[in-house]
Amino acid sequence: MDTTLRWASITAIAPVAWGTNYYVTHHYLPADHPLYGAVFRALPAGLLLLCLARRRPTGDWWWKSFVLGVCNVGAFFALIYLASQLLPVSVASTIMSTAPVAMGLFAWALLAERPTLAVVLGSAAGIAGVCLMLGTAQDGVNLRGVAASLAAVTMSSFGYALSKKWGRSGDLLATTSWQLIAGGLAVVPFALIVEGAPPSLDLPAAAGFVYVVLVATAGAYLAWFAGLRHLSAASVGIIGLLNPLTGVLLGTTLSGEHLTIKQLLGMLLILGGILLIRPRRPVGGASSTEGLQSAGSIRGPV
Repeated sequence: MDTTLRWASITAIAPVAWGTNYYVTHHYLPADHPLYGAVFRALPAGLLLLCLARRRPTGDWWWKSFVLGVCNVGAFFALIYLASQLLPVSVASTIMSTAPVAMGLFAWALLAERPTLAVVLGSAAGIAGVCLMLGTAQDGVNLRGVAASLAAVTMSSFGYALSKKWGRSGDLLATTSWQLIAGGLAVVPFALIVEGAPPSLDLPAAAGFVYVVLVATAGAYLAWFAGLRHLSAASVGIIGLLNPLTGVLLGTTLSGEHLTIKQLLGMLLILGGILLIRPRRPVGGASSTEGLQSAGSIRGPV
């Protein structure tokens, strides 16, 4: 398999896993404790990866881990929660679908990754597909919710670009664990203030969190950051559009929802946008032969 296709396939694991997270969260996890949900999701995943990496931050990785953890995990989860409370799902998801554009712009500014015509066309097709798939209803649009969604897109895209820039000199397993731990710890005080005591978990909720921690967080973030190390940030952003596509497909197969013609056309546009990209190895990035190896032997993001 071509190396770029291989890394694109690995990267795709993340948005697909995040797409399944919608279903698990909606059906099994406590609905009234989203901030604790973020803590329960990030901290165990980070501690698990830290046990595997067996490395603590050194030097400037202490503050880098905090910055990346807040941008990619802590603040991102909080802003997404706020947006989901203030906006219709279709509007919030449509705003979030602009992530490929934001990631492309930050990659251009921070990493000198000039977007190609294929990336621009792929982004446009993917965003149009998400708009068709999720609808364009404007009822109940709240300006604070729009601001929260835009802030989430901006902060996470900035964080992913920084992860790609700083991660070239760090171990993938270790730096991912540090960010998840830092992001989870950053949410703890807000969870205590807003939601009070942690919720009790029944067996389905506990099983749901096990899946979210192992698959939709630890595994997904490793795949996502590995992709950022080997592909352009804009290309990774377009692959991320598999997230809403997976959510809709799960809704139709497991929840008995029905696909409309617009949703089918939207899926085709998203897939077409992903196929348009030609992932390239970033200048100065890791060799295409480098993979998820032992601690200390990888050069890449998050």
